[in-house]
Amino acid sequence: MTRIGIILGSTRPGRNGEAVARWALEIAKQRSDAEYELIDLLDYQLPHLDEAYPPSMGQYSQPHTKRWAETIASFDGFIMVTPEYNHSTSGALKNAIDFLYAEWNNKAVGFVSYGSVGGTRAVEHLRLISGELQMADVRSQVALSLFTDFENFSVFKPNQFHKDSLTATLDQVVAWSTALAPLRKA
Repeated sequence: MTRIGIILGSTRPGRNGEAVARWALEIAKQRSDAEYELIDLLDYQLPHLDEAYPPSMGQYSQPHTKRWAETIASFDGFIMVTPEYNHSTSGALKNAIDFLYAEWNNKAVGFVSYGSVGGTRAVEHLRLISGELQMADVRSQVALSLFTDFENFSVFKPNQFHKDSLTATLDQVVAWSTALAPLRKA
């Protein structure tokens, strides 16, 4: 069965992303088209990129990199939950992405973002990165506003229409992950 990882892309204390990622996971787990699992960057404690060789060489020496690579390699596609910090994604998520290369290739990725303008600029940055990693980024996305989807900027209360956006995003990620399976096996 297709496996989709929901990556929680913030490690910040008091992060809003945890509630967002758990909401996405809860909705995803109601589906029967794939297996869904939360990947929390806090569980990996990745330092700043500390490998001697470029990730494209696949010569990982650090135990934390090997563990991270094994996790990412085990999935067929991803939903990245990202905040927007200064018109981009979080440093923690960018760093986690940068540790690996081949493990991301030929996999689909969708985005759930949040920020003052819905995190859309963070997603645009991630779309550029995804192309370099040979990932298929799907068109549909969920853009959550700190002003309308969070009470007092911290209590997550998404508008109902976001569930439809998430469903469309999941549909596309599963479809593309399935379509890309022959490339991953090659």
